[in-house]
Amino acid sequence: MSHQTGIQASGSVKDTFVGARNGQYRLLKIVIDNEQLVVGSSRQPVGSWEKDYDSFVLPLLEDKQPCYILYRLDSRNAQGYEWVFIAWSPDHSPVRQKMLYAATRATLKKEFGGGHIKDEVFGTVQDDVSLNGYKKYLISQSSPAPLTAAEEELRQIKINEVQTDVGIDTKHQTLQGVAFPIAKEAIQALEKLKNKKINYVQLQIDMKNETIILANTLHTELKDLPKRIPKDAARYHFFLYKHAHEGDYLESIVFIYSMPGYTCSIRERMLYSSCKSPLLEIVERQLWMQIIRKIEIDNGDELTADFLYEEVHPKQHAYKQSFAKPKGPAGKRGIRRLIRGPAETETPSD
Repeated sequence: MSHQTGIQASGSVKDTFVGARNGQYRLLKIVIDNEQLVVGSSRQPVGSWEKDYDSFVLPLLEDKQPCYILYRLDSRNAQGYEWVFIAWSPDHSPVRQKMLYAATRATLKKEFGGGHIKDEVFGTVQDDVSLNGYKKYLISQSSPAPLTAAEEELRQIKINEVQTDVGIDTKHQTLQGVAFPIAKEAIQALEKLKNKKINYVQLQIDMKNETIILANTLHTELKDLPKRIPKDAARYHFFLYKHAHEGDYLESIVFIYSMPGYTCSIRERMLYSSCKSPLLEIVERQLWMQIIRKIEIDNGDELTADFLYEEVHPKQHAYKQSFAKPKGPAGKRGIRRLIRGPAETETPSD
């Protein structure tokens, strides 16, 4: 059973899988229907796997409907025939469908048998999952993969930790900022969030007592998130961001620091700014909470679905543009003036 969705394979699908693993089929298209995994289409081999590939796979891809495709290669391993697992999730399909298929992906692999799956390919356009796209995937798999933004950040942290000199005379490097104590209720709420028992925690600073306290733990969907951002006060927010990315269902904790500009007092702005780093240090290193992204905003309206997705999964640029000298102002520059220094002034003639 799928942990996230409860969707499971029907009895007929399991029987079909037995025949597929024995080489009866070249292709199986699996779809979700009435909260069950069912066979949407199947094909038997005609030629080699390369000759069959595009003519079998591409006609089954719908523009607005995700699906899974299991495609048999001609090679074998210790388990039997090797298969390619294709997760098709077109850009224009409904978000709910994308998440449903992403969350059920592990279930299908388990039902079919992970040992039979040689490669997994994810696609949003036909070029991703065509024969040419699959061969490009194989080439990319044979070379070292580029680091994601989160992996690069973690790598830099580890480098900095290694480069820190520690000796007998070394003084402990304290955190920049003010480490206010965190109330017990706030710690408990963060623990629940880490264990995914709740999906949202908002913290605030008690100015009078100089402590960080729990503001609320209201259940929050992505569409509700902008409403949780006060327009006249600063806050710290921890949000369990549930979404689909490249065919995988992800649940990532995002930290949001909201500071609504100069509607807050100077003291409030300074305290929230100073307490942020020590708070995150405690959350990440003592509570062992993995925060995938830290975001600063001044207005809740910024928190759209597209904005949050692009913050968590920023596009990686293949190259940086070389610096170009900025152009001067348009239009005529006027007549140049010749300015002479004192040594260059003409000596009057006699």
